[in-house]
Amino acid sequence: MKVLVTGGTGFVGPHVIHAIRAQGHDVRALVRKPGSKGARTLESWGCELAEGSMTDAESLKRAVEGCDAVVHLVAILFGTPEDFRRVMEQGTRHLVAAAQDAGVGRFVLMSANGSVEGRDLTPYFAAKWDEELAVKESGIDHVTFRPSFILGPNGGQLPPQLMLVRFSPVTPVIGRRRFQPIWADDVAAYFAAALTNEAATNRAFELGGPDVVTWEQFHAEIRRVLGKKRLAFTVPPGLLKAAATVGQILPPFHGARAAVEMLDFDDNVVDPAPAIETFGIRPLDLRTQIRRAVS
Repeated sequence: MKVLVTGGTGFVGPHVIHAIRAQGHDVRALVRKPGSKGARTLESWGCELAEGSMTDAESLKRAVEGCDAVVHLVAILFGTPEDFRRVMEQGTRHLVAAAQDAGVGRFVLMSANGSVEGRDLTPYFAAKWDEELAVKESGIDHVTFRPSFILGPNGGQLPPQLMLVRFSPVTPVIGRRRFQPIWADDVAAYFAAALTNEAATNRAFELGGPDVVTWEQFHAEIRRVLGKKRLAFTVPPGLLKAAATVGQILPPFHGARAAVEMLDFDDNVVDPAPAIETFGIRPLDLRTQIRRAVS
């Protein structure tokens, strides 16, 4: 099976590509800059590179040609509402159309927990929901995953929190809600398995680890693993939102307030039982995840 992967140079993408290749499938990775470090790394692993972007419909047609399946991981976290519509919503609809024309038989989508309940809250959730609808309405056999927070050693929330606990005598806790962290390699295992698991066809699955924690408990677990004693305090959500509102006037932080809104929207808690039952994959507990990140 030849699989087109979008977002292969991002945080979760390399983990997913490793898992797909471990199943014996060939990978073609959509990359904006074939000469970039991330793209060269994928090429060194044996991936075929397809130059293009989610905002270039013609490049998506070229990328998907000859592929049996698509794994779609691309997302942006910051930007204007128009950025989310252009990159995530319109880009995904162009990709789905290209997959239909190419006769792709399987489409596996990275959505997010909160895409249903929060679709009227932030451009990110709205875009994720629109992506789900585009895939569902395509007629292509598909699988959708909605993970809680994904942790890994080289990206996401965990590395900066580890650094904070290691080197700062005071640890600001940035959220009050609960979440259900899942290890990036476990997420990747689900994506690889979804390519051939018929019982998963045309279904959406929530993904999360076995531990439901607050951000305070998350930091306490990091301190235990690192053997650090730190004073921790919770930053009031109002203060975070005010700072994000001021910061988003600068181009790199467009959408920062929306990101804070997502953190404070609701508990990011999922029901992983259907995914575990369907795929037989049991995610790592939080302590093991942190230990793997620091080993």
